[in-house]
Amino acid sequence: MVSAHVFGRGTAVSPHERVADFARVQVRAGLLETEALHAEVRAAVVAELPDEEQQDTALTLVAQAAAGLLAEQQGWERPTDHERLQAAFTALEEQGVVVLQAVEDHWDADAALRRLTAAGRPPEGALWFTAPDVWHAVDHGMLELNVWHGDTANVAPGDPLLDLVVTTLASHGLAGHFDEGRVEVTAHWRKPLPARGTHAAATGAPGTTLEA
Repeated sequence: MVSAHVFGRGTAVSPHERVADFARVQVRAGLLETEALHAEVRAAVVAELPDEEQQDTALTLVAQAAAGLLAEQQGWERPTDHERLQAAFTALEEQGVVVLQAVEDHWDADAALRRLTAAGRPPEGALWFTAPDVWHAVDHGMLELNVWHGDTANVAPGDPLLDLVVTTLASHGLAGHFDEGRVEVTAHWRKPLPARGTHAAATGAPGTTLEA
């Protein structure tokens, strides 16, 4: 089912517009490989547009979303906020902070930290966020990050770990501040789509991905 919170159920849009918007945000998030992306959009078509042919409609909507992104990204300034985020995440990982991107929920994040600890590699801390957080950043230019100590305890104002995260983001041109338990980063999730992604989206070729 298309998410009511993210994709506007209850607003004055048609079911087709809702599903098209769902496809658009999924493509721009760039979190799913092509087959998984098509499956998500097909499920939305089945739920919202039961009278339409699900496979053809899904492929068309994904292809249109990919083409729109490819055209728009030609005018993006570089580095994009997404590229700045990835550079900041790499810098944090080099300092012992595990970065978990687009995890399912806090249970998945907790399990990942436990696996590292059991393997004898306890992290200094962890930064994680979910797919809905990415969807929000696609359209609203703000990414919310959870920051934990290695034992999964939340950071608090004055914690060196929180200061490390905020200053590392700032050193990469990203403004972040702590609010109600999360770090809010002013960042548009502008993840460039490679040209091959447009072909994959249009043809549904297996084994391809829309990720950059």
